[in-house]
Amino acid sequence: MLATSFLKSELAYFDKTFNDAVKSHIKLLDVIMQYVAKRKGKRLRPIFVLLCAKLCGTITDQTYRSAALIELLHTATLVHDDVVDDAETRRGFFSINAIWKNKIAVLVGDYLLSKGLLLSLNNNDFTILQILSEAVKDMSEGELLQLEKSRKLDITEEIYFEIINNKTASLISSACAAGAYSSTQDIELSNKCKKMGEKIGMAFQIKDDLFDYGNEDVGKPTGNDIKEKKITLPLIYTLNNCSKVNKTKIKYILKNKNKSKQDVQFIIDLVEQSGGITYATKVMHTFINEANELLATWPPSEARNAMQDLIEYTTLRKK
Repeated sequence: MLATSFLKSELAYFDKTFNDAVKSHIKLLDVIMQYVAKRKGKRLRPIFVLLCAKLCGTITDQTYRSAALIELLHTATLVHDDVVDDAETRRGFFSINAIWKNKIAVLVGDYLLSKGLLLSLNNNDFTILQILSEAVKDMSEGELLQLEKSRKLDITEEIYFEIINNKTASLISSACAAGAYSSTQDIELSNKCKKMGEKIGMAFQIKDDLFDYGNEDVGKPTGNDIKEKKITLPLIYTLNNCSKVNKTKIKYILKNKNKSKQDVQFIIDLVEQSGGITYATKVMHTFINEANELLATWPPSEARNAMQDLIEYTTLRKK
């Protein structure tokens, strides 16, 4: 990925900032924090922070703190998600709750959240903290809205977009906004980057939802969203365009038999046949095109090239 090679030295310094931010004098906590630091993923959200800072100006100390804050917040939500989902693995590693149990995992998530807040407050990064705190609020609302709608199985396309905007796009758009603000202190420019990040985030989540209907090894079983009664864009399209008989059968399976391999496969096959995959892919590319149109308003630069590559990665990634 061009973005990681372009930001090689900056990412190395970010890693140091992040590792310093999570250190603790409590031995157990420090061991867990070392484990957390070791199993960091692709660092996409910090990369968005750093790239938007370079796109708009220069990387500053506040940029690195913003990148560390967003990774702390993101990691905290993942640790709590694993507890809620009773997940035993994350990114190919055992989850915190699988090794140290739920009570410790919840406290670790709280610790990461508090370290992120203190990192900003101790450096008077109040605007950055506001940008990212709003994202965390949106993420919680998105998750709760999805849970509410999954019980009733009445998710429309409009509600789906609201859910993924809150659940996923909010953190990516806030990363872009924080990066721009950290290098310019310009709210208008920050909001422009936020809009671009929102488009990228929407496409990112649709790509995630498409994985549920594919054959790639993406770190979760195919059909997992169906088993969890998550109605995503490919399925919404199918429900709106299939026969009344099939629509009734899909809803019956989701309510009563969503753990059956045969029934889950029936839904996957029907989504493919009805054009749900094709439709969702088309919508994803629409968001990508809109993000690229916004990016094109910046003058040509290495940072713009790296951002364009990162945007394309959103749709081409394998996991």
